[in-house]
Amino acid sequence: RPSGPDVATSEWTLDYPPLFAWFEYGLSHIARFFDKEMLVVQNLNYASPATVLFQRLSVIVADVVFFYAVKECCKCLREGKGKDLLGKPSFILTVLLLWNFGLLIVDHIHFQYNGFLFGVLLLSIARHFQNRHFEGALLFSVLLNLKHIYLYIAPAYGIYLLRCFCFTQSNADGSLQWRSFSVVRLVTLGTIVLSTFAVSFGPFIALGQLPQVLSRLFPFKRGLCHAYWAPNIWALYNIADKAFSILGVKFKLLDINKLPKASMTAGLVQEFQHSVLPSVSPLATLVCTLLSILPALFKIWHRPNGARGFLRCLVICALGSFMFGWHVHEKAILMAILPLSLLAVESREDARIFLMLSVTGHYSLFPLLFTTQELPIKIFLMLLFTIFSLASLKTLFRSVLKMGLLDVYCLYV
Repeated sequence: RPSGPDVATSEWTLDYPPLFAWFEYGLSHIARFFDKEMLVVQNLNYASPATVLFQRLSVIVADVVFFYAVKECCKCLREGKGKDLLGKPSFILTVLLLWNFGLLIVDHIHFQYNGFLFGVLLLSIARHFQNRHFEGALLFSVLLNLKHIYLYIAPAYGIYLLRCFCFTQSNADGSLQWRSFSVVRLVTLGTIVLSTFAVSFGPFIALGQLPQVLSRLFPFKRGLCHAYWAPNIWALYNIADKAFSILGVKFKLLDINKLPKASMTAGLVQEFQHSVLPSVSPLATLVCTLLSILPALFKIWHRPNGARGFLRCLVICALGSFMFGWHVHEKAILMAILPLSLLAVESREDARIFLMLSVTGHYSLFPLLFTTQELPIKIFLMLLFTIFSLASLKTLFRSVLKMGLLDVYCLYV
């Protein structure tokens, strides 16, 4: 249902790009066979047993895309000659992706469609490993129009495709050969991207509703941090601001009556001013994010190292955006953990990073399950995933991976 500035249906507006709205529209035609009342826009917080059943089943069915993507990613690995399942990178990768603790609780307990979206991402990555770059670009364009959070990793895609696909040859030392630039490939990639966005945003442009769509996609007034803080640099910044304000009042350096009544530590999704430290603007977060990912982009431009170099750059872009982005969701860490799984089963150094990142990143998702009865579930599931990750990767790399249970315990602490 269209809603203008003076039509307020709910505070929970659809803040996804248009293609996801078409995805939900398709689901609605099936949902009516379960319970028609769930389709009534005014039925806020409606949760009949049939509605919940449909929601859960729709997530499971949509995960077929994720299953297929995992299968394609496994084909891209350098398999060893080990006969033991735990010695096979493809088996370990399958479990690390399909049984990922974060994805499990976010989608199947908290309820979202991230598995379907990550399936499109992983399939796009697999296509680039298979040198099917047009397909990879198309899939990523579709993904951006399903959920725009993946803009975080768009720089990795743009630089990689320009450097390794539009430029067809490199010099003997790996440097760029400028004469090898292919205008045809660039135009084709541009056509793929622009066509996808035209299909997605075209109707809204024709109806003059593009400003409203963009205001929902980029709601900067929601504030620097999400209600459940992502464990990034701005969480530390907020803590420092709160600490300085408390100390300032205690030592009578600040007047408590002149401090902002609301603070960034209130746990609300709104725009606030910091009490002591300078307030952070969206532009400041953008600059910090770009500075954090520039070295990785510079690296794949000058020494691409193929699809694996692209994947490594993608992970760094995801981490840089997570650490410095504006209003970052805690679940955005999965954008780094899931792709890093592919590197973790091929490199012991990446395996070490994966273990540390998965433990800390998954632990930061705990606030999503906040009821007492969910506490043992999330602890048990995370322990199972962590123990499997540690045991399987240690077996894969044998004694080379020197990280024991004590290290994992310390990370928890």
